[in-house]
Amino acid sequence: MKVAGFTFIRNAIINDYPITEAILSILPICDEFVIAVGKSDDDTLLMMKNLESPKIRIVETVWDERLKEGGSVFASETNKAFDAISADVDWAFYIQGDECVHEQDLPLIKKEMEDRLDDKRIEGLLFNYHHFYGSYNFLAESRKWYRREIRIIRRHLNVKSYKDAQGFRIDNRKIRVRLIKAFVNHYGWVKPPNNLVEKGQNFRQFYDKNAVKTEVPPNASFDYGNADNLIPFKATHPAVMKSRIERANWNFDGNISNIKSSHSFRQQVLQKVFELTRIRIGEHKNYIIVSK
Repeated sequence: MKVAGFTFIRNAIINDYPITEAILSILPICDEFVIAVGKSDDDTLLMMKNLESPKIRIVETVWDERLKEGGSVFASETNKAFDAISADVDWAFYIQGDECVHEQDLPLIKKEMEDRLDDKRIEGLLFNYHHFYGSYNFLAESRKWYRREIRIIRRHLNVKSYKDAQGFRIDNRKIRVRLIKAFVNHYGWVKPPNNLVEKGQNFRQFYDKNAVKTEVPPNASFDYGNADNLIPFKATHPAVMKSRIERANWNFDGNISNIKSSHSFRQQVLQKVFELTRIRIGEHKNYIIVSK
């Protein structure tokens, strides 16, 4: 069995992405790793070259500035990385620049790939998600935040990244997957308040061609209105995140009770139903789970 990791990145230093940690978190179970590095305004390319692993292959790219609606440029860059994976690879393991996998899950993930290698019903593996929010001590819980997504897919299939690179499709149809007992830690919302404001502005540039970016002052506050509920996180983080977590220098107490939600009234009602019943009415599922 041959496994390839793949990802894309640009301006990792400016945007403070934990891309190095993301790559290192899954590198031990990968035979090769392809990084699509977009032309950046910082030393992202040098940072990736400094990883110095014989497994890693860098593909230098230029982002298509015309793809500025719906985040489609992210899917385009993901496809460039996937297409550069060696043809003899069996499984392709995708990780985004703000994600990380705990080392304790790697043996299980590898075994799942081995056990499903010859089961052609299974086209991908579905992961659970931890969405960290505000700090490394809290998880956001909301029916609006995806709780599962595909992160491992078969290399030989006609796989394409879907919409803004959240998931994948095969010939524009949903992928048949097996849900595994492993988690992806998503750290995209763990930043100082002013950096979260800046993140929002940066992202809007790739979802709205008419978005205008303004200067963000160091003391800018963030309203935290896009999280419905926060849960204290009591487990451990991946070892590769240790130094980054130790450098965290802002305070966030997790109290969002007095913050007005940015979600619609309908979304807030559905969130209350979810909290009471644990049922996600109308949940979007970009996959088909294959039963045993």
